[in-house]
Amino acid sequence: MAATIPTLSEGRTTIRPIRLRDAKILDRELSHNRSWLRKWEATNPHGPMSFDVRSSIRSLQQNARGGFGLPFVIEYDGELAGQLNVSSITYGSLSSATIGYWVSERFAGKGITPTAVALATDHCFFGVGLHRMEICIRPENEPSLRVVEKLGFRYEGLRRCYIHINGDWRDHFCFALTIDELPAGVLRRWLDGNAPVSDAEVPAADRARAARPLLP
Repeated sequence: MAATIPTLSEGRTTIRPIRLRDAKILDRELSHNRSWLRKWEATNPHGPMSFDVRSSIRSLQQNARGGFGLPFVIEYDGELAGQLNVSSITYGSLSSATIGYWVSERFAGKGITPTAVALATDHCFFGVGLHRMEICIRPENEPSLRVVEKLGFRYEGLRRCYIHINGDWRDHFCFALTIDELPAGVLRRWLDGNAPVSDAEVPAADRARAARPLLP
């Protein structure tokens, strides 16, 4: 079942549905941020894959019509700052989804990403009716690790060689929240200073494991 994709705002940050007419500016932002984003980008394990922004938007929109995703762009003071995609939406007994995102380097450090993630997660919980939200992050991605720390996502474990990123299979740390933990929502808890930042702490043993190659 397709879910309505709303426009949501908090302060100077807005998330809204992605549109085909966003293709030109998204392509420009991605080009200007190649070195900033490349090391976190998903890649094709079977060889090079061409990337076309308009085709990507159409694919995201088709996925959304099928009820499997919610594709947003992130804006700051009305200017496009990045993307956020809720994907792998499942209903029924699981009722869960995952979130991925990127923000242009020039917008880093403004609190945009945690605000956008909180807005999207609250919508999925209270608007779509999902029960669980997951974020998986590379161990080296300290800015994203700070996002889940700020919002109080719980650390759930290390997934070895989980996603093909920047040309190889990469380990990821997994974090999650359920609606049961958040009667007032993710955004409200964070803004009120009540997010349990220690919940996102990664055990030293898992950091050490992630630093070692997975041997046959």
